Amino acid sequence: MAETHVLFVEDDDVIREATQLALERDGFAVTAMPDGLSGLESFRRRQPDIALLDVMLPGMDGVSLCRRIRDESTVPVIMLSARADSIDVVLGLEAGADDYVTKPFDGAVLVARIRAVLRRFGHAGGPAGGAGGGDADRAGQDQGGVLVFGDLEVDTDGMEVRRGGAPVALTPTEMRLLLEFSSAPGTVLSRDKLLERVWDYGWGGDTRVVDVHVQRLRTKIGQDRIETVRGFGYKLKA
Repeated sequence: MAETHVLFVEDDDVIREATQLALERDGFAVTAMPDGLSGLESFRRRQPDIALLDVMLPGMDGVSLCRRIRDESTVPVIMLSARADSIDVVLGLEAGADDYVTKPFDGAVLVARIRAVLRRFGHAGGPAGGAGGGDADRAGQDQGGVLVFGDLEVDTDGMEVRRGGAPVALTPTEMRLLLEFSSAPGTVLSRDKLLERVWDYGWGGDTRVVDVHVQRLRTKIGQDRIETVRGFGYKLKA
């Protein structure tokens, strides 16, 4: 089996070299770059399986680099931020990142988060996990595995979404999130439950990850399609 290729963009020489060695010891093939521009060039040249981007980078910051990558690819992106409460975390998620890790980070935690993201993206099991399982019948599943909610169609077999007949481009994380909602329309899903099911967190996580992805999903499928239930979570309007 081919090694998983990680693009790691970090301007701090010590962090870059130590993290590269740690990831390589865990079996990853790593391309490490010191700035955003070289990171973008490497991404286009080698098409990695996952990208780790520091927020603060010279030449092109990590948020801008994430946005450029997302314009060209659905490859998973994890942002690295020095402050857990930084607005840069939200900006990175809004730019299309799938997750983030706060620095300084433990190598084992970083590897666990990488593997969790890769599982969601189909490197281990299907990209949808168990989201479209037995409960899908309650959503009014058509023949061929298509769930219909007004003008929104979710093809759980082909992993495609259409709105008003037009295709909707979703990242794999957004697709998994939509599948969770569409498998139980009208049911309130808490942020913690979504972190567990979509982000594969077996521990507590930052619910901002959920909130930003829900907002991104709303912009693509309709702002009023997913309802906020204050104090509890979100639900897909049946």
